[in-house]
Amino acid sequence: MQDLQKLYQTGYRSIPVICGPTASGKTSLAISAALQLGGEICCCDSMQIYMHLSIGTAKPTEEEKKRVPHHLIDLVEPNSSFHVAAYLEAAYSKIDELLNRGVLPVFCGGTGQYVQALQKGFDFDIAPVDQDKEASLRQEYERDGIEGIYRRLIELDPDCREKIHPNNTKRVIHTLALLESVSKTTKEIREDSVAQGPRYPFTLFAIDWPRHELYERINSRVDQMLESGILDEAEWLLSQQLPESCTAMQAIGYKELFPYLKGENSLEECVSLLKQHTRNYAKRQLTWFRHMDDVHWISGHQLNGYDFKSYLC
Repeated sequence: MQDLQKLYQTGYRSIPVICGPTASGKTSLAISAALQLGGEICCCDSMQIYMHLSIGTAKPTEEEKKRVPHHLIDLVEPNSSFHVAAYLEAAYSKIDELLNRGVLPVFCGGTGQYVQALQKGFDFDIAPVDQDKEASLRQEYERDGIEGIYRRLIELDPDCREKIHPNNTKRVIHTLALLESVSKTTKEIREDSVAQGPRYPFTLFAIDWPRHELYERINSRVDQMLESGILDEAEWLLSQQLPESCTAMQAIGYKELFPYLKGENSLEECVSLLKQHTRNYAKRQLTWFRHMDDVHWISGHQLNGYDFKSYLC
């Protein structure tokens, strides 16, 4: 770990990470934590890093950003490629900047890969990906679909069947390119990548709701997004004519609305599918965080006035 003295000078011995499933109330809790701790919020969400896509990715509102500064949002255009390694580079740079100002970073987001990479201190230089191989796999996906690529991935590393859904085409392609580049399993690569440990100590706080209440919150959020203009964002994204392999084109909240915008399905059908996919995603997020180490679970009914200091000092 590095620069711990700068962290300790903020009055805390660990950096908090607010995580959990979509629509659980992470942004609100992170704002409360930042106000309580005198910190600023750092995004830990793989979709909020894209410019122009605000409603569908549930970015903080202008009012929320006025209450507490937010960072690591709107980093790249939707046509850009952005991996976990790039996120870590940006996150460490922002941590250093905030600590140099004597400000505690408060991370907030539901992307399990990003959260785990911070907590474990993944070093992606240990296992470099052959970029030409990855580009070739993307071309294969555009031409033939993901089935053959996913089948080869499972043949190389059967454990990936439980960890990587075939619909997550970006991760399927990247992982197969990685395995073919280094001739190791994901478990072996992961063990090598965390040998040095995390750069900073992180304390994870995850929000948990009864399943039926979480699903009600998700359905309500989708309805609010429609009222706020997510269809306009989806139409803009579709007009960019990006390849289907672009992560932004696969984002839940947009891809489900494309058939309506193309005149292929009714809005009711698309919205119903959007709610279903979001609920499915929330279930996967919960599974991911429940398999992580040292997570402090907070009931959704006990978010007000939560005492973070007792865990961080």
